[in-house]
Amino acid sequence: MALTMLSGHLIKDSGPPVPLHQVSKTPQLDTFNYQNCFMQDLFAHFPEILFIHRTYNPRGKVLYTFLVDGPRVQLEGPLARAVYFAIPAKEDAEGLAQMFQLFKKFNPAWERVCTILVDPHFLPLPTLAMEFPTAEVLLSAFHICKFLQGKFYQLSLKRPVERVLLTSLQSTMCSATAGNLRKFFTLLSSCIPPARLSELHSHWLLNDRIWLAHRWRSRAESSRYFQSLEVTTRILSQFFGTNPSEKQGMASLFRYMQQNHGDKASFNLSLSPKNSHTTSDASTKTPKVEQLVEAGIQNSLNAICTGPAAQLCLGELAVVQKSVHLIGSGSEKINIQILEDTHKVQPQPPTSCSCYFNQAFHLPCRHILAMLSARRQVLHPDMLPGQWMAGCATSLDSILGSKWNETLDKYLAVTLLAEEVGQLLQHCSKEEFERRYSTLRELADSWIGPYEQVQL
Repeated sequence: MALTMLSGHLIKDSGPPVPLHQVSKTPQLDTFNYQNCFMQDLFAHFPEILFIHRTYNPRGKVLYTFLVDGPRVQLEGPLARAVYFAIPAKEDAEGLAQMFQLFKKFNPAWERVCTILVDPHFLPLPTLAMEFPTAEVLLSAFHICKFLQGKFYQLSLKRPVERVLLTSLQSTMCSATAGNLRKFFTLLSSCIPPARLSELHSHWLLNDRIWLAHRWRSRAESSRYFQSLEVTTRILSQFFGTNPSEKQGMASLFRYMQQNHGDKASFNLSLSPKNSHTTSDASTKTPKVEQLVEAGIQNSLNAICTGPAAQLCLGELAVVQKSVHLIGSGSEKINIQILEDTHKVQPQPPTSCSCYFNQAFHLPCRHILAMLSARRQVLHPDMLPGQWMAGCATSLDSILGSKWNETLDKYLAVTLLAEEVGQLLQHCSKEEFERRYSTLRELADSWIGPYEQVQL
């Protein structure tokens, strides 16, 4: 076990000795480099794509966090993909060259790095290119998204316009096809004042090489990816970015990582199948409150619902357990966001949600279950329609055949599309509105009849 002392805080690192640990002895950290054996093994297995994030503290010192990226990396969770931490003496060519050279010295797999993802403000590109001559340096999709979000807020746009741009940005990032990126580029051109448009560097949206490194992800995978990086960068900002003492900031960060190391155990098991029978430290600990709450929800589902209903709802609960959900309270309704979906939950009985699952089956969906989990509640009989109560239904097939109807499916799909089109039309210019309205008018006339009979 390796022990690290940072500003009076003892940091334990279980496992083999730390291969790289370098801390200056001054009251403030002049330089800092850290990598344990797990991080080294993780990078050795997934060296192809390296993601670099920078976090500045109030003194202007910068923490470089290296994370592995790419299709082969399946680890999720805050900092689960971190493979190296470093604070250079100075953020100049000499200081960064020393940092990269030390990283390379302890990580022979650096020669297999093919792509390095950086933020738009990353200036020392020549140093990076010199130290990794065979790697391609690209802007990361995540950093471009954060850059555009910041610009939207800085421009002090009207709230409806800002809301449309943020929603469209999120949707485009989760499905970064060439067509979607072109549409978002056009939307920016119509919503942003021409004099300020150049500040957004919207030409990045048309650089297909940037998005090829991200486009392999599905919509759900993209959403989880952005959520994970958002949480990771906020943790780095919380512990290091707000602390004027580098030593205290790093000590706090390492304590957090020790308390949230569940993904490390799963990765070790995946690398060593022969040791899969070994009990991990996490499994011997007392269950967390969240686990007890979810177990209570499962028990209430099994006790109240029919077998088929419980089967459907447990599938929804599984999504909740594996995802990040954001919950905001309103006066009468609660906003639930899971991955890329946002829906309205009516918490008072009879509990309902605007999502397809609840509208089609009238069963507690993932959004209702997320609300119950957040409130540490369980399912109650008054939250369930009579036909789903235990003893009322016979088989899953018969219920599916009777409840899932094509008309509702079409209605919900058209409603969502109409709302999206309506929002875009409300906030575009008069000329753009006339052009788009004319296109819709032609479609309506060709499908359902002339204007005299059908009002659009």
